[in-house]
Amino acid sequence: MAQTSVLVLLWLLAAPAVRADELVVGSKRFTESYILGEIAAQTARAADEGGVTHAQGLGNTAILFEALKSGSIHLYPDYTGTVGRELLKSEATDLEALNRGLAPLGLGVAVRLGFNNTYALAALEALAAERGLRGVGDLAAHPDLRFGLSHEFLNRNDGWPGLKRAYALPNTPSGLDHGLAYEAIAAGQIDVMDIYSTDAKIERYKLRVLADDKAYFPEYQALFVYRLDVPQRFPKAWAALAKLEGAIDERRMIAMNAAAELDAKPFGAVAAEFLAGKGAKPAAGRQGLAARLFGPDLGKLTAQHLMLVFVSLAFAVAVGVPLGIWAARRPGAAQPILSAVGVIQTVPSLALLAFLIPLLGTIGTLPALAALFLYSLLPIVRNTHSGLDDIAPHLRESARALGLSAGARLRLIELPLASRSILAGVKTSAVINVGTATIAAFIGAGGYGERIVTGLALNDNTMLLSGAIPAALLALLVQGAFELADRYLVPAGLRQA
Repeated sequence: MAQTSVLVLLWLLAAPAVRADELVVGSKRFTESYILGEIAAQTARAADEGGVTHAQGLGNTAILFEALKSGSIHLYPDYTGTVGRELLKSEATDLEALNRGLAPLGLGVAVRLGFNNTYALAALEALAAERGLRGVGDLAAHPDLRFGLSHEFLNRNDGWPGLKRAYALPNTPSGLDHGLAYEAIAAGQIDVMDIYSTDAKIERYKLRVLADDKAYFPEYQALFVYRLDVPQRFPKAWAALAKLEGAIDERRMIAMNAAAELDAKPFGAVAAEFLAGKGAKPAAGRQGLAARLFGPDLGKLTAQHLMLVFVSLAFAVAVGVPLGIWAARRPGAAQPILSAVGVIQTVPSLALLAFLIPLLGTIGTLPALAALFLYSLLPIVRNTHSGLDDIAPHLRESARALGLSAGARLRLIELPLASRSILAGVKTSAVINVGTATIAAFIGAGGYGERIVTGLALNDNTMLLSGAIPAALLALLVQGAFELADRYLVPAGLRQA
């Protein structure tokens, strides 16, 4: 009941409601999706029909699809093969069949952008020549090859499970972020990786794309998946988006991916140049770490990060301290309470977010705050329980001998004696929250994680550091602030002890 109340309060205080006149475009967490999302958002914005937001890098297909169904976003770029096999669990790839399958959900697909971006497997040209690898079927004779595959590909219906069956591949792959796999294969840490046929790094890293001899992979024509009410709600924006039909060929998409990944050009700038008819031109050069650190988005990201950390922490204190008191006062309740908050801590963060999005019916701040609140409970509950449980029995007896009521004993004797332990639990939760809050960017809630997510997508270490360094500094500042608070909130006798 307490957790339900907290989630309601989080919704009222912090959930970013989607305005009725605001079109929200989503995108997945890889370069091409960022760029296509920007192209869609800028195109709709130019129609001058209310606000347009690009909720970028929200995660994998499942998260985007849930966000679309819940109305948290209105459209996002995807591919016919993905919609058919992954979302509808069918072999269909033509628009008519896809729309029949999506219509009961209030969704549809439209605006084929003009290029096919299919999955493939690739190996370094030198290794492929040495082992005689020309097609995917040749891999079956080489069980010693090390596969590094993106996490989504490992679990998709149109990914590794079906590919392994189709080609009888004996290899056991490892999961690896797509942006990092190119560096890993170049360094010889893996031998085979999954690629997208429009990846900009295929040529730079001298990879041989292995032929799909059995035509396992379907066509992956790029298009928009959208809510069926979008054309009625945003007619001008939709008419502008419809003009993108067939506007991007494979060569141009590869060039735009290269501008972002190899020349470090911002996604928005790549999209703007395409829409201006200029194509993607090389950037003047990568920004240094200092320029990235103190970029114009620093203030906004800091405010978002602080809100995520301290709003979730405040609710965790409001719920966690009473739970710890209950566990200390009722020995029979201690084990269930401590076990419950302990189990929550073991759930992987992205898995918890993926569960909370459909449960709460939205993406962004609300599920991020809910996840951080749940992760904050264990240190606070455990330290409150142990602080109260460790109070010497003779001190409790002295308080009773003075005739103090149970409430007065708790307020005047027990909580002050346990204050150092309780504050230590709150401090631990706060510091952990600063780091954990970076996951909020995976579902569009902002914070320093935005830079980290973009750095992962582009394999840009400078961008990664520009998000990680402020998060680390903020954790140190938070710890220092709690050390100061210790002087004022903990009785002097306990501090000396």
